[in-house]
Amino acid sequence: MDRTLYFQDPFFSPFIQTYLFLLGSIVGSFLNVCIYRIPLHKSIVTPRSRCPQCDSRIPWYHNVPILSYVWLRGKCFNCTQRISPVYPVVELMTAFLFLLLYRYFGISVVFVIYAYFGCSVIALMFIDYYHRLLPARITFSGVAIGFATSFVNPYIGWMDSLKGLLFGAAILLFVFFAFKWIRKKEGLGDGDIVMLAMVGAFLGWQNVLLVLFLSSLLGSLIGFVFIFFLKKGPDFLYPYGTFIGAAALPAIFWGERAWNLFIG
Repeated sequence: MDRTLYFQDPFFSPFIQTYLFLLGSIVGSFLNVCIYRIPLHKSIVTPRSRCPQCDSRIPWYHNVPILSYVWLRGKCFNCTQRISPVYPVVELMTAFLFLLLYRYFGISVVFVIYAYFGCSVIALMFIDYYHRLLPARITFSGVAIGFATSFVNPYIGWMDSLKGLLFGAAILLFVFFAFKWIRKKEGLGDGDIVMLAMVGAFLGWQNVLLVLFLSSLLGSLIGFVFIFFLKKGPDFLYPYGTFIGAAALPAIFWGERAWNLFIG
């Protein structure tokens, strides 16, 4: 089944894309809240956003996605401390994710399914990078939702989803126990195992192989930089979930094509 734009009206398409870009940036702003608060076991609903440096409440006109960072020149309006550039990066990533989803799937059930998956992956990438943590409330619910939505997803049937989540979990479980047996210590967290199972539930077992290969390659390259240039020791914890996410996002759109090229 070709992944082409469902809704191609030349008049309405620019309006829809603009709306989706804005919607994606707003969702990205909410993801920033999740990335900051979930590892701290705080509510993602209340209280209102505050500066992490001076704890002053951020007014709505200083909380506009992407633009506020530019207006404030990357500084808090109250204490003038630097605002992390991760905030606009997450908002831009989510905005472009929504645009790409519209380009490939149109306004459809599949758009909603992979918007949920992509947002979950973005949140997991940054949480793991900062905290070396992949929260179960995101990964386990992602596995369940990925399998449940496979019954209405025309690109992946429930059998492929089931194979994907089982294969994703099994292959990292094998790596987990093999590493522990050989090195006498843990080389992976259980969150990595569940996250790859989530990838398989949404994308199928073929993309599990693709994501595993690309994330391992990316992790090896980053690990080389950390060891030889930043002088990190062998006990340094690498955010493998971040690498899984970096490989899983493009696999939503180009995984099938990459797999066909590989087997062809």
